[in-house]
Amino acid sequence: MLSTVSTHENYRIALDTQDYLLVDKPSGSSVHRDGAEQSLLDRIRAAHNLDYLAPVHRLDKLTSGLWLLAKNAPAAAVLSEQFARRSVDKYYLALADRKPAKKQGSVEGAILKARGGSYRLAREGEPWSRTQFFSYGLNGGLRLFLLRPLTGRTHQLRVVMKSLGAPIIGDSRYYGLQAASERPAPDRCYLHAYALCFTFAGERHQIVCEPQDGDLYRSGQCRSRLAELGEPWKLAWPRAKTEPHSE
Repeated sequence: MLSTVSTHENYRIALDTQDYLLVDKPSGSSVHRDGAEQSLLDRIRAAHNLDYLAPVHRLDKLTSGLWLLAKNAPAAAVLSEQFARRSVDKYYLALADRKPAKKQGSVEGAILKARGGSYRLAREGEPWSRTQFFSYGLNGGLRLFLLRPLTGRTHQLRVVMKSLGAPIIGDSRYYGLQAASERPAPDRCYLHAYALCFTFAGERHQIVCEPQDGDLYRSGQCRSRLAELGEPWKLAWPRAKTEPHSE
């Protein structure tokens, strides 16, 4: 389990090496400027006095957790290529308060644009997406999801969760009236980039970062369940399909 190296006003540094930073990004913090003077990337670069700092993958504004940033161009090339080849294993946590259509398995489908900047899951089309998942019941009608995306499509996990009938708590776009309940307004979107497995300089790195923010994530039962899960890459995940949408 990863322990935080340092804490800053708007983020935590989970791992600091000569070639890359691993940031524990907070939910609600944009990695882009979005009209602001500085993005989160700008703030990290300035705080660490770095001339070069480049993200090698994306995280939505609403998503917290592990965000990998390269400190130099050669490291950026190596790490970006792994994400492009899908040789990086990624694992996410999500919380829902509705019963899913199924409690574990795989979800495949095209992630297509819908109205108002949203996306939807379709049985045909491109780009195709694949997601594997397990879920675990918690108290109070909550369910913890461990998600493994095998592709990296826009809004993929948020759309997959909605397609299961269990949209992510606090997801301002996909939660909506579908998951209306008497529960108080959520304090964040409960999607967290939980673990990354990648190779650098000939060494395989396997890193887990538990969510630090969010009342529901901090509950005793959620913490106990995460402790039981251990290293997510060791679970008996379904074998990934390669047909009919080989990539």
